[in-house]
Amino acid sequence: MENETFNMDIISIEGLKVSPQSSVPVFVLLLLIYVFIMVSNLGLVVLIFMERSLQQPMYLLFCNMSINDAFGATTIIPRLLSDILVPMTQRYVYYIDCVVQAFCAHFIAGTSHTVLMIMAFDRYVAICNPLRYATIITTRMLVKLSVGAWVAPLVIVAVLMGLTIRLSRCRRAIFNPFCDNASLFKLSCENLLINHIYGLGVAVVILGSSLASLTLTYLRIAALLFNNKNQVLNSRALQTCATHLAVYIIMLVACFMPLIFHRRIEWAENGKVASVLFYVIPPALNPVIYGLQCNELRQKIISVFHKNKTTEVQKGFHK
Repeated sequence: MENETFNMDIISIEGLKVSPQSSVPVFVLLLLIYVFIMVSNLGLVVLIFMERSLQQPMYLLFCNMSINDAFGATTIIPRLLSDILVPMTQRYVYYIDCVVQAFCAHFIAGTSHTVLMIMAFDRYVAICNPLRYATIITTRMLVKLSVGAWVAPLVIVAVLMGLTIRLSRCRRAIFNPFCDNASLFKLSCENLLINHIYGLGVAVVILGSSLASLTLTYLRIAALLFNNKNQVLNSRALQTCATHLAVYIIMLVACFMPLIFHRRIEWAENGKVASVLFYVIPPALNPVIYGLQCNELRQKIISVFHKNKTTEVQKGFHK
């Protein structure tokens, strides 16, 4: 009886399907991407908090995204790396660890939407109501927006996972690169209707809210810019909005790709890889897009590198 209980607490996981010949190159590539994600995202957070000129609402709100991206990559990639060099038949994970990873994966996905929603609200106030921007987007409002962006997905996902862990298990194999809610409740032989309804409802609410809020926000901004004759202000507003929209579109593409691939049985394996890309592509591209498109941020990054280069030259000269 003890052995049976022990075995049910340890489940096998498919992980990424990689041939033995490709395991090392894939491991190195994924490791380099992970290092880049962590350095770029956390580097931007440190830069924004250290540079007083960058401590503006837009950049401070962007810190939420960078932290979420780094957290998301850490939730998924290290586990994938540890599994790549292990034969598929020997890939195991404790059920509790699987639950934690699934919770974090869904929490991060939800937070990605809510963070972009509060960033859209910030841009809306800045462009459509610039004279009242300082009185609306106060430090207190920044804290409220940030807390709301993290707490709302936390509560929703906590209920989602609570409905899953209440189920008994009759299976012990997950056919997915990482643990998620669907993979976990499929381990049960019980009635899963409630899990399907709540899971679908959560997806519709979060995705629908972000799509609706961003669509309405940018339609309002577009109408204002169309009637505004100030070309300089319009250009700056469009640049800022384009950056935000690019980040949102990349996230949507990464979000919808697994859903599209899973519609066809012959595309199922591609869908598994696509589900991983949600935690790889946006976190790698977001800091690059913001770093290159935002003038102040780009100038500060260049000045940091220039300062470091100058310091190295001076040290070499003194030697």
